[in-house]
Amino acid sequence: MKIERLSHDKIRIFLTFDDLTERGIHKDDFIWSEIPKVHELFSDLMDHAYMELGFDATGPLAVEVFAMPAQGMVVIVTKGKQSDHGELYADDDEEIYEMEVTLEESDLISYSFKDLEDLIAAAKQIGPQYTEEGTLYRYRDQWVLQLEFEASDDRQFDNLIAVLSEFGEANSYTDAVLNEYGQVVVPERAIGVIRTHF
Repeated sequence: MKIERLSHDKIRIFLTFDDLTERGIHKDDFIWSEIPKVHELFSDLMDHAYMELGFDATGPLAVEVFAMPAQGMVVIVTKGKQSDHGELYADDDEEIYEMEVTLEESDLISYSFKDLEDLIAAAKQIGPQYTEEGTLYRYRDQWVLQLEFEASDDRQFDNLIAVLSEFGEANSYTDAVLNEYGQVVVPERAIGVIRTHF
């Protein structure tokens, strides 16, 4: 689990699938926010956010949950938004979290590469067998490759993720964040462009 502050009233929490599995939670459980395991997880996340960042989660909160196929889930919590969708009660405290939960699923696969050579090696193994597509960004002194991949079967998807994981590291960046704060290096067909030029 990684927690980072985006602004004084907004944080981002990245949960891997292992983080969720350890707590016996499936991504679809977030749709049903009254499930006790989700209450427990949210309370735990807010405790961590307070301890690590001093983020006080009392009052109304807007919670956006993005499910990413290879990486896990990104939870963005914003203070001060009014909620019409009910309340979530923390188990141990008397505190009430008023939440408006939005769940979005993304087909984007996003991986970071510290070294250009690792990115090139990954691209050579990915294309043309899997795809020639993708967008390449430069963000926080790393190369970030994002692509959408429609696999004909689960094994093909798992193999693509295995190749990417061998050379890079899954990240929780959305394309909106990268377009706003990063630099677009190759806007389309990134795998094909890298293979052609290297």
